Amino acid sequence: MTELSKLKIAEARDKLRAKEITSAELTEACLAEVEGSATLNAFVHNTPEIAREQAKFADERIAMGMSPDLCGIPLGIKDLFCTKGVASQAASGILEGFKPEYESTVTTQLFRDGAVMLGKLNMDEFAMGSSNETSVYGDAVNPWQDGGRKLTPGGSSGGSAAAVAADLCLGATGTDTGGSIRQPAAFTGITGIKPTYGRVSRWGVVAFASSLDQAGPMTKDVRDAAIMLTSMSGHDPKDSTSADIPVPNFEAALTGDIKGKKIGIPREYRMDGMPDEIEKLWSQGQEMMRDAGAEIVDISLPHTKYALPAYYVIAPAEASSNLARYDGVRFGHRASLAEGDGITEMYEKTRAEGFGPEVQRRVMVGTYVLSAGFYDAYYNRARRVRALIKRDFDEVFATGVDAILTPATPSAAFGLGEMKDADPIQMYLNDVFTVTVNLAGLPGISIPTGFDSKGLPLGLQLIGRPWEEGDLLNCAYSLERAAQFVGKPEKWW
Repeated sequence: MTELSKLKIAEARDKLRAKEITSAELTEACLAEVEGSATLNAFVHNTPEIAREQAKFADERIAMGMSPDLCGIPLGIKDLFCTKGVASQAASGILEGFKPEYESTVTTQLFRDGAVMLGKLNMDEFAMGSSNETSVYGDAVNPWQDGGRKLTPGGSSGGSAAAVAADLCLGATGTDTGGSIRQPAAFTGITGIKPTYGRVSRWGVVAFASSLDQAGPMTKDVRDAAIMLTSMSGHDPKDSTSADIPVPNFEAALTGDIKGKKIGIPREYRMDGMPDEIEKLWSQGQEMMRDAGAEIVDISLPHTKYALPAYYVIAPAEASSNLARYDGVRFGHRASLAEGDGITEMYEKTRAEGFGPEVQRRVMVGTYVLSAGFYDAYYNRARRVRALIKRDFDEVFATGVDAILTPATPSAAFGLGEMKDADPIQMYLNDVFTVTVNLAGLPGISIPTGFDSKGLPLGLQLIGRPWEEGDLLNCAYSLERAAQFVGKPEKWW
């Protein structure tokens, strides 16, 4: 029965509707895999009772012939999503013991469509990190290995990526502020899409940087991503940034026909020191799309070189504002106080104990760039650069370019602990190909397309026009079919 966890969402949906399997059987198979995967540290709060109850209800819906695409499908939920009555800590000590009295809009919609929640997934604390090493739960581990060397699954959605790649669940939710869906997807050989900003509600998702955060699915292939994204998307009056536009059936867009599509290749993404393997994979991706009938055109995104510095001003600034609510007064951790301590000491001690070093670093940077005398020099200047980056994309798309093809990451997955003591900027460079998409509010998807010399997965990224996720997914589907990536990690955990 454990073989059932290897199914893709579309495969499981069809088997469930044909009555070949039940959601209860599928859920038990996944729960067994989760139970036996402690060394991956992907799941941090297991919810078997909830999963079995949801599976039972899903089977009843299927028996009545009333089953949406996700009905009976076991998923993992990133710990950033609030789930009613279930620990939702954002992998932070400061939210220790927090169990929301409400459900995020995304999980509400997934459960509406019959999805089954296996539990909550590991992540970088408050989504701040690129390696899942800042979590209060400890490191999540990539199911792919380099010999005996343990690798990062990427971040911040590292637990989600590891769980999907290891077949612990059929799909997972992730969030992407600067690449936190796409980079882990590339590191683990799965598919991850960050939708257009406003396509998926942020209500009930613990905020990192509100103008950049966007939730999306992490799945085993493009079709599954389309199925999950359809369920997750839609207007939400509780989120002022949620767009009131129709949600198409994204799966129906997957024709694989990209004849006549113009695919842009940005010259600015050819970075100094880029590994030959990444350069070669990028060239192969261009050939695959050309062979499928697309026109490959060179484009320029001149302000790309300013994207990382602009992002690492804007994101920490918004984080310092969002994280000010964690003060030990209303919920979560509160430090023990000495006699004579007042409210200021309580704030200081609670935050010192509750926030990890990376979160503290970013809060301090953010507070600094927002402070009097530096607001214009840093924050406002970064906002102006952001507008220029968006304009670059607008001008390229105005020439008729349908999608942009780039590498997803500057390397394959690196070893856990290898960058912990390095300059933090080295870790931040992992986001070099992904942050522009968040700054411009565009959709982007990572598709596994090859391997490095050590047999580790590598991904390519496609960037689409705003609100054209269907077209983007179809381009990704065409690339996926051409690449024929079928790699799976050998089970060692």
